[in-house]
Amino acid sequence: MSRAFNRLDRIADQIQKDLSLIIQRELKDPRLGMVTINAVKVSKDLGYADIYLTVLNIHDVDDDSAAELTLEVLKEAAGFLRSELSHEINLRVMPQLRFHYDQTIGNAQRMTKLINQARQKDGNGPAVDKDEADSL
Repeated sequence: MSRAFNRLDRIADQIQKDLSLIIQRELKDPRLGMVTINAVKVSKDLGYADIYLTVLNIHDVDDDSAAELTLEVLKEAAGFLRSELSHEINLRVMPQLRFHYDQTIGNAQRMTKLINQARQKDGNGPAVDKDEADSL
Protein backbone atom coordinates (compact mmCIF):
# COMPACT_ATOMS: atom_id res chain seq x y z
CA MET A 1 0.00 0.00 0.00
CA SER A 2 1.52 3.31 -1.07
CA ARG A 3 1.41 6.43 0.99
CA ALA A 4 -1.09 9.07 -0.05
CA PHE A 5 1.36 11.96 0.06
CA ASN A 6 4.87 10.86 -0.86
CA ARG A 7 8.17 12.71 -1.09
CA LEU A 8 7.79 13.61 -4.78
CA ASP A 9 4.43 15.23 -4.05
CA ARG A 10 5.94 17.29 -1.25
CA ILE A 11 8.83 18.38 -3.48
CA ALA A 12 6.40 19.31 -6.28
CA ASP A 13 4.28 21.36 -3.88
CA GLN A 14 7.33 23.18 -2.55
CA ILE A 15 8.60 23.90 -6.07
CA GLN A 16 5.16 25.27 -6.98
CA LYS A 17 5.06 27.60 -3.97
CA ASP A 18 8.62 28.85 -4.26
CA LEU A 19 8.61 29.19 -8.02
CA SER A 20 5.44 31.27 -8.02
CA LEU A 21 7.03 33.67 -5.53
CA ILE A 22 10.29 33.87 -7.50
CA ILE A 23 8.45 34.57 -10.76
CA GLN A 24 6.33 37.22 -9.08
CA ARG A 25 9.16 38.98 -7.24
CA GLU A 26 12.35 38.38 -9.21
CA LEU A 27 11.49 38.26 -12.91
CA LYS A 28 11.21 41.77 -14.29
CA ASP A 29 10.66 40.99 -17.97
CA PRO A 30 7.96 43.30 -19.42
CA ARG A 31 6.84 40.56 -21.84
CA LEU A 32 5.80 38.36 -18.93
CA GLY A 33 2.09 38.18 -18.25
CA MET A 34 0.47 37.29 -14.95
CA VAL A 35 1.46 33.66 -14.44
CA THR A 36 -0.43 31.12 -12.34
CA ILE A 37 1.28 27.81 -11.69
CA ASN A 38 -1.47 25.18 -11.66
CA ALA A 39 0.58 22.03 -11.11
CA VAL A 40 4.10 20.67 -10.87
CA LYS A 41 5.00 17.07 -11.64
CA VAL A 42 8.46 15.86 -10.67
CA SER A 43 10.05 12.80 -12.25
CA LYS A 44 11.03 9.94 -9.96
CA ASP A 45 14.74 10.54 -10.43
CA LEU A 46 14.34 14.33 -9.85
CA GLY A 47 15.72 14.92 -13.33
CA TYR A 48 12.83 17.04 -14.54
CA ALA A 49 9.99 19.09 -13.13
CA ASP A 50 7.11 19.71 -15.53
CA ILE A 51 5.43 22.99 -14.62
CA TYR A 52 1.89 23.56 -15.89
CA LEU A 53 0.77 27.19 -15.94
CA THR A 54 -1.85 29.57 -17.20
CA VAL A 55 -1.39 33.18 -18.19
CA LEU A 56 -3.63 36.17 -17.66
CA ASN A 57 -3.28 38.25 -20.79
CA ILE A 58 -2.25 41.80 -19.87
CA HIS A 59 -1.01 42.87 -23.29
CA ASP A 60 -3.02 43.71 -26.40
CA VAL A 61 -2.49 40.28 -28.00
CA ASP A 62 -4.63 37.17 -28.19
CA ASP A 63 -4.43 34.53 -25.46
CA ASP A 64 -2.42 32.03 -27.53
CA SER A 65 0.24 34.63 -28.36
CA ALA A 66 0.43 35.72 -24.72
CA ALA A 67 0.89 32.11 -23.63
CA GLU A 68 3.62 31.49 -26.21
CA LEU A 69 5.42 34.69 -25.25
CA THR A 70 5.25 33.88 -21.53
CA LEU A 71 6.51 30.34 -22.13
CA GLU A 72 9.40 31.74 -24.16
CA VAL A 73 10.34 34.15 -21.35
CA LEU A 74 10.17 31.40 -18.74
CA LYS A 75 12.23 28.99 -20.85
CA GLU A 76 14.90 31.66 -21.26
CA ALA A 77 14.88 32.25 -17.49
CA ALA A 78 14.80 28.54 -16.56
CA GLY A 79 18.47 28.53 -15.47
CA PHE A 80 17.98 31.54 -13.24
CA LEU A 81 14.76 30.12 -11.79
CA ARG A 82 16.43 26.77 -11.11
CA SER A 83 19.32 28.52 -9.38
CA GLU A 84 16.97 30.54 -7.19
CA LEU A 85 14.98 27.42 -6.35
CA SER A 86 18.17 25.67 -5.27
CA HIS A 87 18.71 28.43 -2.67
CA GLU A 88 15.20 27.88 -1.31
CA ILE A 89 14.89 24.09 -1.46
CA ASN A 90 17.59 21.86 -0.05
CA LEU A 91 17.86 19.01 -2.56
CA ARG A 92 20.89 17.10 -3.74
CA VAL A 93 19.73 17.52 -7.35
CA MET A 94 17.50 20.37 -8.46
CA PRO A 95 15.30 19.21 -11.37
CA GLN A 96 15.49 20.80 -14.80
CA LEU A 97 12.43 23.01 -15.29
CA ARG A 98 10.13 22.36 -18.25
CA PHE A 99 7.24 24.76 -18.74
CA HIS A 100 3.91 23.80 -20.34
CA TYR A 101 0.77 25.82 -20.97
CA ASP A 102 -2.16 24.25 -19.10
CA GLN A 103 -5.17 24.20 -21.40
CA THR A 104 -7.58 22.85 -18.79
CA ILE A 105 -9.30 26.19 -18.18
CA GLY A 106 -9.68 26.90 -21.89
CA ASN A 107 -11.10 23.43 -22.46
CA ALA A 108 -13.56 23.88 -19.58
CA GLN A 109 -14.78 27.17 -21.02
CA ARG A 110 -15.19 25.57 -24.45
CA MET A 111 -17.15 22.65 -22.97
CA THR A 112 -19.44 25.03 -21.04
CA LYS A 113 -20.12 26.92 -24.25
CA LEU A 114 -20.96 23.69 -26.09
CA ILE A 115 -23.28 22.58 -23.27
CA ASN A 116 -25.04 25.94 -23.34
CA GLN A 117 -25.51 25.70 -27.10
CA ALA A 118 -26.89 22.16 -26.85
CA ARG A 119 -29.32 23.07 -24.04
CA GLN A 120 -30.59 26.11 -25.91
CA LYS A 121 -30.98 24.09 -29.12
CA ASP A 122 -32.95 21.34 -27.35
CA GLY A 123 -35.04 23.82 -25.41
CA ASN A 124 -34.43 21.91 -22.18
CA GLY A 125 -34.18 24.91 -19.95
CA PRO A 126 -31.86 27.83 -19.43
CA ALA A 127 -28.20 27.77 -20.26
CA VAL A 128 -25.68 26.75 -17.63
CA ASP A 129 -24.14 29.83 -16.06
CA LYS A 130 -20.51 29.98 -15.00
CA ASP A 131 -21.18 29.43 -11.26
CA GLU A 132 -23.43 26.45 -11.96
CA ALA A 133 -20.82 24.93 -14.30
CA ASP A 134 -18.13 25.26 -11.62
CA SER A 135 -20.26 23.32 -9.16
CA LEU A 136 -20.71 20.42 -11.61
